[in-house]
Amino acid sequence: MTPQGKTIVVTGSATGIGEALVRRFAREGAKFVAVVDVDLAGAERVAAEIGGRAFRVDVSDEAQVRGMVAEVEAAAGGGVDLFCSNAGIILEGGAETPDADWERMWDVNVKAHIYAARAVLPGMIARGSGYLLQTVSAAGLLSQIGSATYSVTKHAALAFAEWLSITHYEQGIRVSALCPQGVRTKMLDEAQDGMGALLRESAIPAEQVADDVMAGLAEEKFLILPHPEVAEYFYRKATDYERWLRGMRRLQTKAREMA
Repeated sequence: MTPQGKTIVVTGSATGIGEALVRRFAREGAKFVAVVDVDLAGAERVAAEIGGRAFRVDVSDEAQVRGMVAEVEAAAGGGVDLFCSNAGIILEGGAETPDADWERMWDVNVKAHIYAARAVLPGMIARGSGYLLQTVSAAGLLSQIGSATYSVTKHAALAFAEWLSITHYEQGIRVSALCPQGVRTKMLDEAQDGMGALLRESAIPAEQVADDVMAGLAEEKFLILPHPEVAEYFYRKATDYERWLRGMRRLQTKAREMA
């Protein structure tokens, strides 16, 4: 899959990974780029710079997602070819995290992917082609020290991406799960805990993530890993779970010492 001539939607694209993606897609000759974010001013700034169109959407509201997709298809004169469900949030805390915060994390980190699929899959299936890129995080393969809600919702997001790929592949639908570790974004900059400090040590620029996404889309790879070491960590987890857990506990101790 290449962006040239395609209609593309990217949520959470006023900053960070999403912004890097829309800029790259525009440079690669996309036909129509929808810059989607809850921050309309930020989305409008980016859209003006790349020749895209801005949309203010709360991805946790299915009606807003469906409405945006309908507007994009009308403006582009055709269906969405690539939907990048990129928006995400993180909250610190464990089992004590209030129900309202758990629900917010489910809404943005999991249900938003479901709403996107509901909005575009019927048209993609009817055309016999379409691509869903879902920003999951390495936390979906491994875990997230310090945030139970992030770890759990990212695992769920990965499971949904896997299900989509299994279920709809023969209908022409391709799915990729983008699973980076630390990326130099506002979210990581604002992380004040020890894990944030650890991730910043190996953080990569969002533009590098966009490069890896381009390569992954070209190969139609399911897992896109901007940090290649994540594959090794995932292998260790699968082959020796007890050892992997011990390693994660040591990492947690280190993060606490850095807090």
